[in-house]
Amino acid sequence: MKTLYKLADEEIRSCIFDYLAMAESTHGLTDIRPEHLDTERKKIILLTGINVRSYNITAWQAVDEWKRRQALHFDLETAITTGVYVNIREAGSQFLDEIEKQTNGFSCFTATFIRENPHCLPIFQHLAGVFSKSALKTIVGSVSDNSISGPASERLSKMLKERVIPDSINKGEILQRLEATLEGIVRDLVGRVLLESIVDSALNKQNIPFQREDDYASLSGVLYDFRADFVLPDAKNPRAFIEVRKSSARHASLYAKDKMFSAINWKGRHKDLLGVLVVDGEWTSETLRVMANVFDYVVPMSRISELTEIIALYLAGDTSKLKWLIHFKIEKLV
Repeated sequence: MKTLYKLADEEIRSCIFDYLAMAESTHGLTDIRPEHLDTERKKIILLTGINVRSYNITAWQAVDEWKRRQALHFDLETAITTGVYVNIREAGSQFLDEIEKQTNGFSCFTATFIRENPHCLPIFQHLAGVFSKSALKTIVGSVSDNSISGPASERLSKMLKERVIPDSINKGEILQRLEATLEGIVRDLVGRVLLESIVDSALNKQNIPFQREDDYASLSGVLYDFRADFVLPDAKNPRAFIEVRKSSARHASLYAKDKMFSAINWKGRHKDLLGVLVVDGEWTSETLRVMANVFDYVVPMSRISELTEIIALYLAGDTSKLKWLIHFKIEKLV
């Protein structure tokens, strides 16, 4: 049985696939028509991205809502994660129903049942009134939703028998407590998967070779060597790098300085290195303007498909795509 985390991971990647398809067919969400919303997921992505919470409308009505709200910032994170929450909430409810059935109404938690159903660990945790996994581990030992050892199963079984009063179980309250776990799962996936996976998928669609941050040691720079989110085609023969950053207006200036220094460091070492920054969130106009004087391309996430076409042309030899040459040299005085 798949864990809540695994189900959420699969759903977020499916949402990314549909988002990319929709962004490409609508020229970066600038020309949306009903035929572009050919799946329920795409419609939900569009509506939640523009803060519409009523999903039971037609594709025509969804497009009308988009036309009314075109000045609004499209909230990519909300657009992608709303479907994820729907999916894992339903799964959590199904897990709880199955536990109720298999334990005779929450009255018989055998160690065997617990050991054979580790995917239900988040439900066991909240049934026992333990509100963090670290606290649960302190009580019963090392456990995960992929595997629960025999001794840990015995200890968890004993704790559930002592703490669970079958007639007092309110399934709605258990599912409400589970929300904190679901939010933790989604936050982790957003940080680990969402934005960079969109870029990853777009590059793969163009058959562009690349290495992600975990695939190489470092990208050499003038002052020091460190890793970009993406280097193309690889760190030994770098032709381009991509940095991906979500911001808020409050932190935009700080993030801009950090990213510009990275670009100067790398482009100062490699004169033909294309520097690309893909942004999401709320950036101030001034920070975007300044970064565009260092990066060759500063592009919103919604235009990622067009960006990868440009990168493919550059890697194929179109040097006109390179906009900035940075001469950065440090020499020691004799």
